[in-house]
Amino acid sequence: MDVEGASALSGNGDQSVESRSRPVRRHLDNAVYQFTQQNLPACKPVLTPAWVISMFFLIGVVFIPVGLLCLYASESVIEIVDRYDTDCVPDNFKSQKVAYIKDSSVSKNCTRYLKVPKNMKAPIYIYYQLDNYYQNHRRYVKSRSDKQLLHGLKYNDTNSCNPEGENNGLPIVPCGLIAWSLFNDTYSFFHGENAIKVNRKNIAWRSDREHKFGKDVYPFNFQSGSLIGGATLDPNIPLSDQEDLIVWMRTAALPTFRKLYGRIEVDLEEDDLIMVNLVNNYNTYSFGGRKKLVLSTTSWLGGRNNFLGMSYIAVGSLFIFLAFVFLLLHVKNPRPYGDTNLSWNWKGMSS
Repeated sequence: MDVEGASALSGNGDQSVESRSRPVRRHLDNAVYQFTQQNLPACKPVLTPAWVISMFFLIGVVFIPVGLLCLYASESVIEIVDRYDTDCVPDNFKSQKVAYIKDSSVSKNCTRYLKVPKNMKAPIYIYYQLDNYYQNHRRYVKSRSDKQLLHGLKYNDTNSCNPEGENNGLPIVPCGLIAWSLFNDTYSFFHGENAIKVNRKNIAWRSDREHKFGKDVYPFNFQSGSLIGGATLDPNIPLSDQEDLIVWMRTAALPTFRKLYGRIEVDLEEDDLIMVNLVNNYNTYSFGGRKKLVLSTTSWLGGRNNFLGMSYIAVGSLFIFLAFVFLLLHVKNPRPYGDTNLSWNWKGMSS
C-alpha cells in the first residue's frame, strides 16, 4: 500500500510539473515564432526631411569640435626628428655606402646635435624610424617560430624559419629572418658633460613578455653563421628579458614605422643642446632605406598624428554641407507627407 501511494503521489507530481511547464513552453514557442517571422514590436522612425536635416546638422556640430580637440592634442606633442643615415657616412664613402656599412674595419661612431625647440616634459620617448623597410613582406613575416620563442629547444621544428632555421646542423634560437635582422644601432645622450640616462625597461608589451617569449628560453647558435644580419643577443639573458628583440618581432604593417628604443625620464628645457653619440651599424643602404632618430612627448591622445582630427573635421564639414543642400531642396521643392505623386508612378498614372 505504501509503495502504491508513493507512486501515485509521484505521478501527480509529474503531472503538476508538466502542467506548469506548458504555458512557459507555449510562451517560448510564441516568442520564437514572432522573432523568426519578424512580428516583434520594433521602432520604425519616419525619416522626415526635418528629422534628417537636424541629424546631419547635429553630427556635423559634434564632429568638428571633436576634430579640433584631437588636432590640438596632436599639435601639443613636441617631436625632434633627425635623419642620420646619410650624414654619418664618411666623406670618402659617400659614393660607396654599402661598402662602408659592410667594412668592419671602418668606425661606425657618429655624433649628432639636437636642439630642443620647446620645453619637453618627461617621459620623453626615443624611437628609431625606418623608411622603405617592408617588414610586412610575406616571406619575411612567415620566417619565425612562435612555439620556439615560447619553448626554446624543446620545440625542434624550424622549417617555418627558413632560411635562418639551422646553422651547422644545429637549430637557431630565436630562428627566422625577423630575429636575424634585429636592429642594432645604439644611442647615448649627453647634456653638456652630463650623460642623460635612458630607461630601456618595459618598452615591450607586457603580454608579449609574459606570454609569447619564454622565461627559460635562451639564445642559442644565434648570428653564428658567415652572414650576420643585425644585432647579437646575450646568451645568458632569457628571451622574455630581451626587450629589443620583443619590440622588433612585432612586425610593422607599413614600410615607414617607428619602434620604441627607450625613455628619457628627465625634462628637457627649450634651447637645450643634446649631444647624441650613435653607432651606425644597421645596413639600410642596400635597399635604399632611411634611418631617423625621434624624440617625442605624448598627449592624452598619444603621439603626433593629425589624421584622426582631420578625419573628424572632414566628416563633420561634409555632414553640415549636406544638411544645407537638403535644406535648400526641401525649401525649394517641399512635398507633403504621404505624397504618392512619385516619379516612378507617373507612367502608370498617365496610362
